[in-house]
Amino acid sequence: MSERLPGLGLGLDADYTPPEPLPSSVAVLYRRAGDGVEVFWVKRGKALRFAGGFYAFPGGKLDAADADVPVRGASGEEAALRSAAARELFEETGVLVAEGAEALAPERLGELRRALLAGERKWGDVLTAEGLALRAEDFRAAGRWVTPPSLPVRFDTRFYLVEMPAHARAEWWPGELAEGTWVKPADALARWADGSALLHPPALHAFQVLGAFTDDSDARARMTTPPYCPGYIAQRIEFQQGVRVVALETATLPPAAHTNAYVLGNGELLIVDPGASDVKQYAKLLSLVSGLKADGLRPVAVVLTHHHGDHIGGARAVKERLGIPLWCHARTADRLDFPVERLLEDGEVLELAGEVPQRWRVLHTPGHAQGHICLVDERSRAAVVGDMVAGVGTIVIDPPEGNMREYLTQLARLRDWPVTTLYPAHGSPIPDGPAKLREYLEHRAKREALVLEAVPPEGATLAQVVATAYADTHPLLHPVAERSALATLEKLVEEGRVREESLQYFRVGS
Repeated sequence: MSERLPGLGLGLDADYTPPEPLPSSVAVLYRRAGDGVEVFWVKRGKALRFAGGFYAFPGGKLDAADADVPVRGASGEEAALRSAAARELFEETGVLVAEGAEALAPERLGELRRALLAGERKWGDVLTAEGLALRAEDFRAAGRWVTPPSLPVRFDTRFYLVEMPAHARAEWWPGELAEGTWVKPADALARWADGSALLHPPALHAFQVLGAFTDDSDARARMTTPPYCPGYIAQRIEFQQGVRVVALETATLPPAAHTNAYVLGNGELLIVDPGASDVKQYAKLLSLVSGLKADGLRPVAVVLTHHHGDHIGGARAVKERLGIPLWCHARTADRLDFPVERLLEDGEVLELAGEVPQRWRVLHTPGHAQGHICLVDERSRAAVVGDMVAGVGTIVIDPPEGNMREYLTQLARLRDWPVTTLYPAHGSPIPDGPAKLREYLEHRAKREALVLEAVPPEGATLAQVVATAYADTHPLLHPVAERSALATLEKLVEEGRVREESLQYFRVGS
């Protein structure tokens, strides 16, 4: 992403309207284990549009046909949502929770599951043909969560606590899901703490509750009343321990409409990229920090990844409200019109004291902006990457500030560090960071080949090059594409493969 580009008329839509959340259901399947419980969790495939690469529970959106399935003890929406939970649980784990299911042989259950997944059989028809009945008492209400408005896909999800039937067996099949297994809540929370298992707030809360399981009714009562969740929307989002995010509406480039501010640490806190200039927006960030201060945590600095307007809009106000210094790279500091108390250099480590100390290594990663930095957690190797990559949309390399050769060098550097989860300024976290970085490098290489091919020996203007090399891009976006195309052409000129004369570009050699 970039700051608003002059003359392009691109930026935040003042009438931005969050997408409507889709109704969905989740089944939290558990079984007794010693003096506690184990829970069946799944890892969502990284290619999935929503929560790809995250750990979660079996579930999915409500299908229209779910409402046609009777559920004893429930009616209307409550019945349909339980029907969806039962269907998703069967599809994703092979556990069929229904009256009469205990009479079905494992082979028959497998046949029915395959037919359902392949679309050969309808959910209601499967139940009717096998003489099965769904019961509301098997799917006990355990909370409701609504996806925050900043995400491009949203769900209004009902959670149901489901005890594993004695006769059943949970089995993960490859497909949409990358993994599925039983886990103790304490082990799941340890994975979340070290950054090897990312959790959305509903899953984190469920594991925290089930880690102190006494009985079903107590667990459901506590799962139904999560803290910091007005209107069923989580106000504290901590995908891994000590990495919190607040999405702030900013004047950034579409399709993004938000810039992520990060609050890092488990005692001392760094506040990264408070990018919104609107007081109503950065007040969300200040509210989170206020709550953390009440819990005994202490902000020590505001850190900027770079100087673009959608990253610094609230920086001065936030640092002054909290009475803390501002830290950034020298090439960012010299582009600001307010004081910077500390200049950050490549390789230095920012140590944060706390119950679980953190050490964030500063990497100077120019290319998108000359002063761009990333922060890499030395323990988990998670990286706060600003505008190096995006979870939504793409990255504009805009000369003269942007430099394609430097940008590609830094993408490769991050890939080889190696990093794990990437926390971008725009969009959701990217659990498989190296794969995303390889994807970006491959995409840029293919685009560079198209740009070079679009430069004829007899010469072409920048606009002509873009019209050919970006033929797969909507013409309305060509003014933005021109900036990255120019950066690519400058790289090719440096390498001697293209020459520039009087705003015309000529391919050199064959």
